[in-house]
Amino acid sequence: MESNTPVHAAGRPSRRLMWAASAMLVAATSASLLPSSAVAEGTLASGAPVVPQATLVGWATQNGGTTGGAGGSTVTVDTTSELTSALRQSGPLVIQVSGTINLSGMNDVASNKTVVGLSGATITGGGLDVDGVRNVIIQNLTFRGWGDDAINVQNGSTNVWIDHNTFSDGYDGAVDIKRESDFITVSWNHIFNHEKSMLLGHSDGHTADQGNLRVTYHHNWFDGSDTRHPRVRFGDPVHVYNNYYNGNEYGVASTMGAGVLVEGNYFENVEDTALVGYADSDPGDIVARNNHLVNSGAPQTAGSVNSIPYSYALDPAANVKSIVTAGAGAS
Repeated sequence: MESNTPVHAAGRPSRRLMWAASAMLVAATSASLLPSSAVAEGTLASGAPVVPQATLVGWATQNGGTTGGAGGSTVTVDTTSELTSALRQSGPLVIQVSGTINLSGMNDVASNKTVVGLSGATITGGGLDVDGVRNVIIQNLTFRGWGDDAINVQNGSTNVWIDHNTFSDGYDGAVDIKRESDFITVSWNHIFNHEKSMLLGHSDGHTADQGNLRVTYHHNWFDGSDTRHPRVRFGDPVHVYNNYYNGNEYGVASTMGAGVLVEGNYFENVEDTALVGYADSDPGDIVARNNHLVNSGAPQTAGSVNSIPYSYALDPAANVKSIVTAGAGAS
C-alpha cells in the first residue's frame, strides 16, 4: 500500500492554536470589534462567544489563503431573515449564528464571509450555497434535517474552509464540492445518522473539473455514515488524512482519473476502506499508506498521485480515533 509519491510532511504544528489567520473573535483584527466588556487583558472574558480552536491546513492555505470575513465587522444573527441578509452582504463580514435557525432550500453565501456558530448554534431545514464565490469559512455549526445539501460548494468557488461542524439526518450531501471549485479544506467535522456524506465532483461527464477539485479532508469523524467519504471524480491531488471511519458502507472512492492520497486514517468495521472505481464511473488512482485497520479491509490502490504542495503533520494513525472523537464537530 506504499507509494513513492513525493509527499513530505513538515514539523508538527499545534492543532490547538486559535485560527488567528481567519480573524476569529480571539484574533487581534477582530477582538477590537467586540464590546470592551468582552475583552480582558487580551483574552475573551466570561460570557463572550466561544469557538473551537483550530488552525488552517491543506489546500485552503494555497492560492492566497483563506481568511473569510477578516477585516470586516462582526454581526450576531438569531433569525432566518437576519442570517440570509447577512450572508448576501458585500464585503468582508464575520457572521455569528446564535440559537436554532430554520432555513428553506439553499441560501447563497457571498465572498469574504466567516459564518461561525456560537455554542449550540443549529441550522435546520435548509443549507448554505457557496456558489461562484471565494474566501469563505463555515465553522462550528450543527446542520440537521436539510432538504437538499447542508453545504454545497460549486461553480468555481475557491478558498473555502469548512471546519468543526456537525451533520445529521439530512437528505442529500453533507458537504458537496463540484463544478470546478478548488483550494478547499474540510476539517474536524462529525457526520452521523446520515447516508451521503461528501461528494467531490458531481458527474462523470463534467470534464471541466480536471485540474480543479483540489481538496484536503482531515480529522473528520465519519460516524456510521454510509457513503462518500469522499467519493471523488477528477481531482488530483485530493488529500485524505487522519480521519476516523467507523461502520461505513465504504470509505474513499477514486474515480474518473482522480488522484487521492489516503494516509494515516483509522478505519474500524469498514469492509471497503478505499475503492479504485465505483458504480459505473471509470477508475481513478489511490495511494494508501500508514492507515490503521481494525476489522476492516485493505485499501485498493492504483497508479500515482500528484505531490502535495503544502506542509502538514500526520498524527500516528493508531491515535486518530481518540484524537478525532475528542475534537471533531461543533461545540
